[in-house]
Amino acid sequence: MSTSPYPLGLRLDGRRVVVVGGGAVATRRVPALLDAGADVLLVAPELTPALRARADAGRLRWVPRRFAPEDLDGAWLVQVAIDDPIAAESVSVAAAERRIFCVRADDRTAATAWTPAVTRHGPVTVAVLGGGNPRRAMTVRDAIRDLLGARQGPQLTPAAEEGSLPNVGGGRVALVGAGPGDPELITVRGWRLLTEADVVVADRLVPGLLLDELRPDVELVDASKIPYGPSRAQEEINQILVDRALAGAVVVRLKGGDPYVFGRGGEELLACAAAGVPVTVVPGVTSSIAAPAAAGIPVTHRGVAHEFTVVSGHLAPDAPASLVRWEALAGLRGTLVILMGLKNLAAIAATLIAHGRPPETPAAVVQEATTGAQRVLRSTLDAVAADALAADVRPPAVVVVGDVVGALDR
Repeated sequence: MSTSPYPLGLRLDGRRVVVVGGGAVATRRVPALLDAGADVLLVAPELTPALRARADAGRLRWVPRRFAPEDLDGAWLVQVAIDDPIAAESVSVAAAERRIFCVRADDRTAATAWTPAVTRHGPVTVAVLGGGNPRRAMTVRDAIRDLLGARQGPQLTPAAEEGSLPNVGGGRVALVGAGPGDPELITVRGWRLLTEADVVVADRLVPGLLLDELRPDVELVDASKIPYGPSRAQEEINQILVDRALAGAVVVRLKGGDPYVFGRGGEELLACAAAGVPVTVVPGVTSSIAAPAAAGIPVTHRGVAHEFTVVSGHLAPDAPASLVRWEALAGLRGTLVILMGLKNLAAIAATLIAHGRPPETPAAVVQEATTGAQRVLRSTLDAVAADALAADVRPPAVVVVGDVVGALDR
């Protein structure tokens, strides 16, 4: 383009935005649109698991077919997230006929709007256009981020970065905890590794805005594991990490919360170590502590609880494969934090009560903690499962059982 673009901040709250395509590009772009409050219509025959989870949760509307021109009726903006130039051009033509700005992931010169490189620091949003050069825009954006002090931190030495394992062809893997949901809760080191990544293998629970800030040339692998839905086998994820690293790539395995708190990070480290791939582990803020805190619940409190226990509830108490001694947990006086336990909450509560935990024990469920969609349900142990069902509470959700649930209300 011979002329400079006109910079503009779009207020999309409640306004229709159409995204055409359901792959990696859409996975990166949709979270920022949702964060802006846009009414997102996603048109694609298939979706990545991460996008499917957002559709199932009612965050966006999905039309499972190929694009039709009438999909743009009533839209304010369209983002084309497909790599088929003929199909993408048909969207551009339909947008031009309706005077709707069109972002093209496949061809920036054919687009009527560009997505900038963005950094966010509290109420300040900085968007950088690099004259059509995404890498230039990213470089300037990162320099501005450092000036704002949003993520600035100490640089680590190569030895600390790569660990004690030998480097193989320059490739390495970092297991990074992205925190409980708010993109600002990733660690400084975790964010820096994301800026260096060639490949990002992301779970469903990672903050979507972090993906929106990746370099355009980064390969995004959606390794979402949706509860009770489609998932990739852990062995396949392990192989992706190893293969990309052995090919010389810097790979970030981005996980919600902490990589080692029910995140199967240990299995991924062992797979990489067996292949001679160097691994760095970056701890993350775990939802087992962050979710109660975001709901105003301290997991410990003087005179109320001197202990807290974190347990997985993905298996029912009577499941043969369960490793949890629920009868022992029922006898504890402290706080019990249950992750992945929503489906089995009724059985868990009944088991705890049967082994001595008082039915009137305060309980809470925190859904999508630290995000704009956070919900908090307060109840008692004997009623929490029914209350959560009636309130249509959905994963991800953290259950807290103990007197700390009301400790700060006193």
